[in-house]
Amino acid sequence: MPPVTSLPAFKGTDRYIASAELQGAVNVAVTLGRPLLIRGEPGTGKTLLAKAVAEALQLDLLTWHVKSTAKAQDGLYVYDTVQRLNDSRFGEGDVRDIKRYIKHGPLGQAFARPTRSVVLIDEIDKADPEFPNDLLHELDAMAFDVIETGEQIAAKQRPIVIISSNADKELPDAFLRRCVFHYIAFPDERQMAEIVRVHHPKLEAKVLSQCLVKFYWLRELPEIRKRPSTSELVDWISALVHAGLDPAKLDKELPFLGVLLKKEGDLQTAKHFIAQKRW
Repeated sequence: MPPVTSLPAFKGTDRYIASAELQGAVNVAVTLGRPLLIRGEPGTGKTLLAKAVAEALQLDLLTWHVKSTAKAQDGLYVYDTVQRLNDSRFGEGDVRDIKRYIKHGPLGQAFARPTRSVVLIDEIDKADPEFPNDLLHELDAMAFDVIETGEQIAAKQRPIVIISSNADKELPDAFLRRCVFHYIAFPDERQMAEIVRVHHPKLEAKVLSQCLVKFYWLRELPEIRKRPSTSELVDWISALVHAGLDPAKLDKELPFLGVLLKKEGDLQTAKHFIAQKRW
């Protein structure tokens, strides 16, 4: 079992505002040497968290974007039989050396490195339901066997594993038991103001307040199917600033609505309430 070396406490970064609860979840996962499973609404910073942890702790980041066709084996290694076949046909390289055709995936790279790193397994629930269970042994032992060579790759330093999920599928109980879990709640207005300030430090306080009022009003409309996220708020403010925002106009209108809402029905719903002056 690789050691869990001490690291500075994670407190967020200049560009990633982490709540006290999220900071605590990250630090507990690091201390226990357990994967951190993150859930939350789209746009709440699940994927960006791994980058922030790597930056704050000065570690390399390895990312595994999970697809519907992904297999657990892909994150450890793949055996490139096609390249070996081509080499045998065209006489390039020593095809007897199978190690040349073993390509480590993100998790395999983290195990093979002499130093500690952060691994993001992004959107794990996109894959087959058995996908998480197929990683249980490797995440516990922090090692895996390369069948083709008989070699075992064992981590010298336990990587920090952060797993994001959109809750599209239920994850197996056996997998959940091995994780530290945290749900990133959608930011309240105070925390959202801090986040926006990171991206728009020169935005006037009054304008920021106006934007937040309109943003949360949209999110609270019960008929809205896809509520706007943090990233869409930041983009919307960028559009307003670029267009030469008129604060007086913002009191009466909601320009560039398509930056915030991405479904036709939601746009029609919002326009209906705006026309009725139901702010």
